[in-house]
Amino acid sequence: MKIAPYVSLLMSLIIFVGVSRAGQSEQSGLQTFSGEVMDDICAKDRTHAKMMAQMKSMGNDPVVCSRKCHQLGAKYVLLDREKDTVYGLADQQKAEEFAGQKVRVSGTLDKKKIKIAKIERADSGGQQAK
Repeated sequence: MKIAPYVSLLMSLIIFVGVSRAGQSEQSGLQTFSGEVMDDICAKDRTHAKMMAQMKSMGNDPVVCSRKCHQLGAKYVLLDREKDTVYGLADQQKAEEFAGQKVRVSGTLDKKKIKIAKIERADSGGQQAK
């Protein structure tokens, strides 16, 4: 009885299962985060108030503040006030549309930076997902 064909079949099966599981673990690695998309300058103080007081042209609008700070070189981040945590956002273009707004983000976390799979307004009920 030759076992070489069985060994070959077994090895193929092991490789197939390993590759299948690798794909699943990436999908199951998605987490959901909630908070406000803001610029990293204001996120240090956990508020836009200080910046808006210094730069009257921003008015009292967190959307305008976040976008102007971004134009000045700041990066968009996600501020989770409940956890008092600031996460970097890997995809600045996806975040830009939601600057100054409360959002839900699905993505993978790597060293305090979220790779965005989906982002939507927190009050959207699933509308405007990106």
